[in-house]
Amino acid sequence: MNNSLEPQPVVAARGVRVAFGAVTALDGVDLDIRAGEALGLVGHNGAGKSTIVNVINGGLTPHQGTISYGGVDAAGGGVAAARAGGVRCVFQELSLCPNLTIVENTRLMHQGLTGFGWRKRALTLIRAKLDEVFPANRIDCTGTVGELSIAERQMVEIAINFIEVTEAPRLVILDEPTSSLDASLAEQLMAHVRRFVAAGGSVLLISHILGEILSTSTRIVVMKDGKVVVTKPVADFTAKSLVEAMGSVIKEKTHAATRTGANAAPLVVDLPVAPGSAFGFAARKGEIVGLAGLGGHGQTDMLLSLYRARSSNWRPQRPEEIAFVAGDRSLNGTFPLWSILRNLSIGDLGALSRLFAIDRDREDALGADWKAKTAIRTPDMHNPILSLSGGNQQKVLFARALSTPAAIVLMDDPMRGVDIGTKQDVYAILRSEAEAGRTFVWYSTEMDEICLCDRVYVFRDGVIVAELKGEEISEEHVLAASFSGEAA
Repeated sequence: MNNSLEPQPVVAARGVRVAFGAVTALDGVDLDIRAGEALGLVGHNGAGKSTIVNVINGGLTPHQGTISYGGVDAAGGGVAAARAGGVRCVFQELSLCPNLTIVENTRLMHQGLTGFGWRKRALTLIRAKLDEVFPANRIDCTGTVGELSIAERQMVEIAINFIEVTEAPRLVILDEPTSSLDASLAEQLMAHVRRFVAAGGSVLLISHILGEILSTSTRIVVMKDGKVVVTKPVADFTAKSLVEAMGSVIKEKTHAATRTGANAAPLVVDLPVAPGSAFGFAARKGEIVGLAGLGGHGQTDMLLSLYRARSSNWRPQRPEEIAFVAGDRSLNGTFPLWSILRNLSIGDLGALSRLFAIDRDREDALGADWKAKTAIRTPDMHNPILSLSGGNQQKVLFARALSTPAAIVLMDDPMRGVDIGTKQDVYAILRSEAEAGRTFVWYSTEMDEICLCDRVYVFRDGVIVAELKGEEISEEHVLAASFSGEAA
């Protein structure tokens, strides 16, 4: 009887079902998002998280069920109805136009910025919001998006969606918002989310970083195989119970054990000390070398420099000595018009060719092998790459590199957006490959991954400022080196 007196949810999904051919992405999902709450949404890749996000933001019309905003049914309303309901969405695959300025991208997202002087107003709004969410950022808001790093693009898109032009956002959907951000920027964002929710706003937070979910959410929804399987207040979860609810058994974290004779293994990379650096860069056969430090301080530049030095100039070698796993899959990783299989097999076409043509049986066998090894969730490897979730696309790029005979694999934060269960499986493959003699140089923004490395170089301002080994590899030591030399 009293239900009519309760405030309407900001968004309510009832019995939502979405199918893509034979694949059921959502199977009767019920979901409420209320004012003044941060709803954490978790589940393995392919659980249906991105699909329910696209239903809520109006990008997908459910085949069955209903979606409403503030109690108003949005049948057939699409994106316009979601925007009118106060829904904003920060996508896992960034949606900014790289050829436009930050100000112009702000105008695209906020059509209320019209009339004489809209550029000046947009500049004032985006600059103020960036400073509010990410204090001390150095982003030039008059520049084009294409000039920004992936972390800066993520920061800009987040800030644009929190801006109030004609009215404040009621619900901001954050789909893996920190996947490109370092730890300090991620904490700044989570602090802003908590302030926004405390002021009455709503946030739907999707993240594979469980610490963010547990520290920021007020309620957590667990999805599995297109269904909501658990809904509880955050206080009812621990990291272990949350992972178990997702369908995996959490494994104990351990430091990478020092391999017998590791220091005697031959050097495969040996660079002299660069100007301003405290250390040269070296990597031995079978070693996993981590690159750490705050984002944008030279780690990716180091990987690109190594790749240019060791890869062929323009004519492919057989086999290539080095492989690269890009961190920005949409810009540098996937071929969006190709199938999953072609995106995987292009890493080593020479090994698959016979008489100047690709042996389709070999290619299919390669795809089936790596689909099983990395648990790529698809019924058919010939499906388009964009039919996969973002995390599964990342697995394809990882498999592309490991399926080659390259002795050195460079990884630019490759596990962004990949669920914890699959990460553990991939880490085991990586360690097995290293023990077999393959060398990895691994840049990661996640400390759990840095702690899996044999040695770690910490970068600051484009140079190496520290080298950590064994038990020295910890978040405390990485942060201390990252901020060394700063004024108190």
